[in-house]
Parts: sequence; C-alpha cells; structure tokens
Amino acid sequence: MKEDKDLRSFEVGFVPENYIISKKYRPENLDIPVSDSIPLIDLQNTPLEEILKASQDFGFFQVINHGVPEKTMNDAMNVMEEFFDMPCKDESGIVSNSKNWVYEKSSNLTKEGVRLWRDNLKHPCYPLQKCIPLWPNKPPTYQKVIAAYIVEVHKLSLKIFEMICKGLGLDPGYFNDISEAQFLVANFYPPCPDPSLTLGLLPHRDPSLITVLNQGNSTGLQVLKNGEWINVGVVPNALIINIGNQLEIISNGKLKSVEHRVVTKKHEARRTIATHVNPSPDCIVEPAKALVNELEPPRYKSFRYIDFVERNKVFGDYTKEYTNAFQNVARSS
Repeated sequence: MKEDKDLRSFEVGFVPENYIISKKYRPENLDIPVSDSIPLIDLQNTPLEEILKASQDFGFFQVINHGVPEKTMNDAMNVMEEFFDMPCKDESGIVSNSKNWVYEKSSNLTKEGVRLWRDNLKHPCYPLQKCIPLWPNKPPTYQKVIAAYIVEVHKLSLKIFEMICKGLGLDPGYFNDISEAQFLVANFYPPCPDPSLTLGLLPHRDPSLITVLNQGNSTGLQVLKNGEWINVGVVPNALIINIGNQLEIISNGKLKSVEHRVVTKKHEARRTIATHVNPSPDCIVEPAKALVNELEPPRYKSFRYIDFVERNKVFGDYTKEYTNAFQNVARSS
C-alpha cells in the first residue's frame, strides 16, 4: 500500500501495518449495543435543568427541534460526500494544504506512530464572509451550501450558550464576544477490513467551547462513561452537542468535557461534519468570575486561547499554519 494515496483509492483486504494502533487503544468490543442513555433533548420543550444535567453528567447530548433545517443539514452532508468522492485530489490540485484550509489524507494523519483510518478536511468559518472565498471551490456548490449550514449552526450555538448561561447563573450573552471562532472539521471514514485493529479517531477531548456534530446516518462515535465506551446512536435530524475543554474551564469544572473516539466499520463508510465553536484567538480563557469564590476557588489557570492551540498542537502537524490563518482571518473582521 503506497502512502501517497488516500484510503478510498484502495480496496484492501487487510489493515496495513502502519494503520494498526497499539493494543492500549484498540476497541475491544465492537459488538456493544447502541446506548439509550445519551440524553436526547428537545430544545423546544425540555426544561433548562435537563440541558445542564446532560452537560454535567455526560458532556454529550443530542438535540432535536434545534432550528437547523433538515434540508440544510442534508445539503451539507451531500456536498461533503461529493468532496470526499472527488478523484485525484492532490494530482489535480483541487484539494491541498493551503494557508486557509487543509485536506489531509489518511497517510498524513499520524498519531502514536500510526495512521488513522480517515480522510479529513479543516477550515476556519469566522468571520464567515471573509472565510467563504478561501474555502474549496469544488464541488461548485461547496461554498454556498456550507455557508448556509454554518449560519444555522451559529444560531444554534448561541441558543445553547444562552441556556448554559441561565443554568450556570452567568450574565446573558456572556459567551457572545468569546465564541465567534467557528472551525469546521469534516471526516470520511471508509470501510475497514478489520475494525478491531484501527480507529478513525483516537480518544480525545475537544479543544472547543462546544462542538456541534452532524453524524449523518451512521454510528461510530463512542463516548467514555464510567470507564466504559458506549455507542452513540443515530437519531434522525438530530445534532450532537459535546462540551469542549474550554467550556469546562470557564464553568470551573461544573460542566464536563469527556473523552470520545470513532470506531470504523467493515462494510459501511461514515461521513461527519463537526463545527467547533472556539474562543477567539486572543481570548483569555479562565473560570468565570461569577463562579469563583472562597468556597469554590478557581480550578484552572488563565491562558490565551491561541497559546493553548499552539502548545497542544490542536491541529496536529498543521498547527503552525492554522494558528497563523486563525489569527489573520479572525482579526481581519
């Protein structure tokens, strides 16, 4: 298997050695049932307390009646399918490493000395009108479709933050000035001949305030709960919200950012669109002063978000390029 191709270029009957992860990360039980314990929240009818409880106990919940039109969600997923199905991406120059967005083949996604079973697209989304022309221009509808999707996800994120503010006792609009830096991460997980040997994503916590995930119609996401991995089911037209580690810090530990990973499937491909709602690059991240007192001292030190991104190599091998793009685009608003 050559390393200069993406996974979908091959029909292999085995997992190549450089994709086999260490035993400590291998999924031990791929037959665990889909869990019904992940909270499902109707944003039009569910009491605020349930949202706060889900954020505290799970760090993950699914939302329905969230306001993002079904057509907008489907259009976004369809255009991503077109994007990942385009042939000869690198040879044609359609998709490549650039100053403002990155397409990563599986062969570039080296973690723990091995490669992840996924292809991946990343790009900033804020400020939106300045970012749109910098996105991929193929498929031809990509920019229009994804822009429409990002607008709706932004509205949803503001709604989630408003509820969290009420639940924590923070001033309304507390997150308005620090949650503008949206970042899109789209993934393609091809069928894998032996899902027990590899992963689409290693266990991690998101470096965001919140992440809004459109997982389409296929399972694969797993969340760590009480030391065990549980499968997150697919609910039609639902979106997954997970608490990022930046929100855990701002809440002074009241809300939880939890580990999650992606397993692969033998006969089914999976595509997802994650929108990370991040602090602004120069934002000072620290526990909210309203949540700190003598009985509840700050559990975390203050830091500048862009320093966190660079120190933790949030964007992997492309962190340097992305911190520059992240700052340049966001500061141009």
